[in-house]
This record gives sequence, C-alpha cells and structure tokens, in this order.
Amino acid sequence: MIDAIQSIGAFLATRETGAAELTASTAVATPQAGAVLPQSQSFAEVFGNMTTDVIRSMKSAEGVSLQAIRGEADTREVVDAVMTAEQSLQTAIAIRDKVVTAYLEIARMQI
Repeated sequence: MIDAIQSIGAFLATRETGAAELTASTAVATPQAGAVLPQSQSFAEVFGNMTTDVIRSMKSAEGVSLQAIRGEADTREVVDAVMTAEQSLQTAIAIRDKVVTAYLEIARMQI
C-alpha cells in the first residue's frame, strides 16, 4: 500500500516537472541499495498534495477551455487538459473510496 502511495507521489512529481508521460520505470518507485530516500511525508500531507494537484488540474482545464472559447487555444489542447483533469479526478475519487471503505471496516471491528 505504501509503495502505491509512493508511486502516486512519483507520478505527481513527474507531472509537475513537465514530463510528457509516466514511464514504466518511474511508475514503480523502488529504492536501490545504498540510495538515499527522501524525507517521508505523512499520509495527510500526501493526500493534501494530491488534492491540491487535482484542483490545479481542474482549474487548468477550465482555463484552457475558456481560451478555446476565445479562439486562443486549439481543440487538441482542450481535449488534453480535460482528459488529464478527468483522470486526476477519477484517481482521487478511487483513493477516497478506498480510504472510506478502510475506515468503515476498521470502525466495524470488534474490540
């Protein structure tokens, strides 16, 4: 589970640096022997950063859509921005659903 969260962090870092796409080598963030690991973040920080990135992606897609309405952006740019925003939103919803399900399972446990 932690590896999956680190992979999301690697994806977000890759996307922020302007990389065109996530490659298979960056999708699995496994530390090598002797490699220095970055300072770990708490789950709340990772979740908060992911939420901020989703909001930023949605605002970016909205901005590109408005530019297209004004005739300043082509259709391809709009489709790319909207598809990226949709993918980010679907990922955030899936993670939220998993967290809620895990919480409900823990709440139902007998002590």
